[in-house]
Amino acid sequence: MDSLTQITFGAACGEAVLGRKVGRKALVWGAILGTLPDLDVFIPLGGPVNDFVYHRGFSHSLILLALLSPMIAWLISKIHPDTKRHYRGWVLLSFLVLESSVLLDLLTIYGTQILWPFDTTPMAHPVLFIIDPLFTLPVLTGALAALVLTRERSLGHRINSLGLFLSLAYLGWAMGAAEFVDRRVRAKLARQEVSYAQLISSPAPFTTLLWRVVGIEDDRYFETYLSLFDQDTPLRLDFYPRNLDLAAGIEEHPPVVKLKWFTRGYYAFSTAGADVVMTDLRMGSEPDFVFQFKVARLNDRHSLPVDAERLFITRDWRRLAWVWKRIWRARP
Repeated sequence: MDSLTQITFGAACGEAVLGRKVGRKALVWGAILGTLPDLDVFIPLGGPVNDFVYHRGFSHSLILLALLSPMIAWLISKIHPDTKRHYRGWVLLSFLVLESSVLLDLLTIYGTQILWPFDTTPMAHPVLFIIDPLFTLPVLTGALAALVLTRERSLGHRINSLGLFLSLAYLGWAMGAAEFVDRRVRAKLARQEVSYAQLISSPAPFTTLLWRVVGIEDDRYFETYLSLFDQDTPLRLDFYPRNLDLAAGIEEHPPVVKLKWFTRGYYAFSTAGADVVMTDLRMGSEPDFVFQFKVARLNDRHSLPVDAERLFITRDWRRLAWVWKRIWRARP
């Protein structure tokens, strides 16, 4: 999730756990711990591909963070000696905030190594877009109420609890929507006799009312969208080549191997001039993908490995208007 969501959700959890006993200290430490795992983005991991695939690695381990919680609580009680009698509360706060921060990331499409170091598989159960106002606004409102209502601490605490409840209720809705979309898409694809080896769906930007679906079948992939308001109309499928022939000769190139592993098969190759580009098909949409890397260079139609380089594109933000229209109207 985005940093604002992690900070505010952590703050709201901190207030809910210990706010009545230690005041705004709980809210502040919840905010700090909520964003702590994501600070691994400032750790250089050895190049653009490594920075991409190893983000949300050790710092997002449920096991490691659970072990660190008592030590973090000890540090907090040292900083605030007047709260030492609440050490167990600080342990609970640290554990809940750190673990929930990781679990929120798990619910986006990126990929999170929650079982590091025993299993480094990047796991994802995408039910939320990385920025979702309907999830963030309730906890943001509650945390702000608890922060500013200094004379009405009890009222601020209750508003914070209500904000947490609303956000978690919305999360439950998103999980139900994800299950509904998966079943509906598979049923429609079966009726349309469309084959696929892999299929993944994730929310469109800022909403859970519209979902993007990507299917992989050999050397091609398709992209489609399903709105929760779509009826029994067939899916409009756009097919694109994966250009797997461009990988000939660079199959063992470390960036290529790592990107295949991290994307779990949702990748394609293309050319940009004489450069060979490898794209993560899960994030973004055709043709505006978020993560694209130059991994080779064509020389007499053969791909020669080069040092990986991330490519940045200029996004067409006008597409957001299309998202809103597509929610309410089936694509012709």
